[in-house]
Amino acid sequence: MSSEASSNETPTDPVLAGFRKSIDNIDAALIHMLAERFRITQAVGEYKAKVTLPPADPAREERQIARLRKLSEEADLDPEFSEKFLRFIIDEVIRHHEKAQSNQR
Repeated sequence: MSSEASSNETPTDPVLAGFRKSIDNIDAALIHMLAERFRITQAVGEYKAKVTLPPADPAREERQIARLRKLSEEADLDPEFSEKFLRFIIDEVIRHHEKAQSNQR
């Protein structure tokens, strides 16, 4: 076994432990933010199904991607990564909206 603590234990290096604690807190915040986002997009999907709007809105998606790429650049975050991440979320949202529409039939 290596001298570093196992993944279930706090590392012996206090600097590393501090960084990891911050990462853990950020990860928890990301999960809560994603959960809230999906609660809202679920309501959007149900509404779209009710009023027979299409599950996808490519024009809005492109505007969102452009907006978030710009925000990424301003935040010194790789815009390519941001776009991939957002497209992954959008694809999942569309899948949920399609499911909501199939449930309305």
